[in-house]
Amino acid sequence: MSNSTRPVAAVIMAAGKGTRMKTPGLPKVLHPVGGMPMIDHVIACARGFRAERVIAILGYQREKILAHFYENGIDCEHVVQEPQLGTGHAVMQARPLLEDFACDLVVLSGDVPLLRPETVLAMIAEHRAQHAGVTVLTAHLPDPTGYGRIVRNHLGHIIRIVEHRDTSDEEREIREINTGIYVFRTEHLFPALDRLTPDNDQEEYYLTDVFSMFSGDGVRMVPVVADSITEVQGINTVEQLARIDRLFREQTGTRV
Repeated sequence: MSNSTRPVAAVIMAAGKGTRMKTPGLPKVLHPVGGMPMIDHVIACARGFRAERVIAILGYQREKILAHFYENGIDCEHVVQEPQLGTGHAVMQARPLLEDFACDLVVLSGDVPLLRPETVLAMIAEHRAQHAGVTVLTAHLPDPTGYGRIVRNHLGHIIRIVEHRDTSDEEREIREINTGIYVFRTEHLFPALDRLTPDNDQEEYYLTDVFSMFSGDGVRMVPVVADSITEVQGINTVEQLARIDRLFREQTGTRV
């Protein structure tokens, strides 16, 4: 199968509680941006870059999200992550649906509603042109506190991604951050998932740990820097929700 004919699938990370939203009766991804639940924006993005399969990874209050899908005729596959043991563990839950579907797998976040299909299409194009095992959407932030850092070698190639809490003093000075949006070749990703261990202070399976494995295995890892920091911002608090909602309405001319 040539690069150009490989199918594309998408998984959407949507299992978290979103405790900082302070609305315990509503899953974070159902909070509206521009009058539409943020997960609907992410699904629309996946349809926009022509994903043949779209799989939501659900957990907390999943029955409310599934009811929303049903009531609104949203065609989206889903799997359940229970308990929630990290980002790597989340993607493991989708693996059985994709085991016989060799593809370019796009990993999306259910709380990043402003991501444009054009950005992901550019990632996929670069991923295929570079024959990459994984392509990572990155961004440069003035204050990268709290974000995973992109560690490159002297040639500019990614060698690993380090979660903020695990950074050294030198790594903490890096301003290029991981947005959590990726394109993987499943032939590289799935064997690496088998090798993940929860050997960190959170005792979780980090998806980013596969990058160190890829580095050791000689798998090409390609960074693509986002044009817009706003486009890749996630929503974790009511203040961030209000800001992203305002930005969306300004961009689209949507009335309040």
